[in-house]
Amino acid sequence: MRIEIATLFPEMCEAVLSESIIGRARSKGAIEVHCHQIRAYTKDRHNRVDDSPFGGGMGMVMQAQPIYDCWRAVQAQSDLPMHTIYLSPKGKVLTQERVKELAAIPRLFLLCGHYEGIDQRVLDKIVDEEISVGDYVVTGGELPAMILTDAVARMCENVLPSSEAYEEESHYNGLLEYPQYTRPEIWEDMAVPSVLLSGHHKNISQWRTEQSQMITRERRPDLWTKWSNK
Repeated sequence: MRIEIATLFPEMCEAVLSESIIGRARSKGAIEVHCHQIRAYTKDRHNRVDDSPFGGGMGMVMQAQPIYDCWRAVQAQSDLPMHTIYLSPKGKVLTQERVKELAAIPRLFLLCGHYEGIDQRVLDKIVDEEISVGDYVVTGGELPAMILTDAVARMCENVLPSSEAYEEESHYNGLLEYPQYTRPEIWEDMAVPSVLLSGHHKNISQWRTEQSQMITRERRPDLWTKWSNK
């Protein structure tokens, strides 16, 4: 898996994606993440990559030329076909199901917008899909790109110890995860459920399944309905 991130703030992305599980996966070669500075491709002598919007309005719009030249240069760096995603609040909301599908694509190009957005013409020319990480707006595409990178990368081989590390988590099978406990057995007069101390694997598995179903039904009736209909 090779992930390309085109951004005005590559240092911001590198700082996060060089840490913890994703950082270790990069160090051992399980995944590749490359952060590209869009500003490096501008032809403006003042290094500008934005201009005021046609038709008026607040803010500035990122120009097509630097983004397109960045995309072309990155595309030429590998023979792997490149699937281009624009992180945008107008995109389809990211789901675990889509994460699984994206993890099977060998190379992703993640485009981070900023200011009031990006000239639509370059989006029409290079973008395969737009993805949102939720029904809210943040100041730029960097945080959504890092969320998407983390979600996809952890599904790749040799990033986590085994597939069991993600198969029982929330959303993977359509349900929310069951509660987790660790030592001590009693904390603040609250005890760990006795079934988890029983050593009876079948009963533990049944308890976890029941808890997942109950939590999903109470907290996310939309997910519960979808799961039940399957």
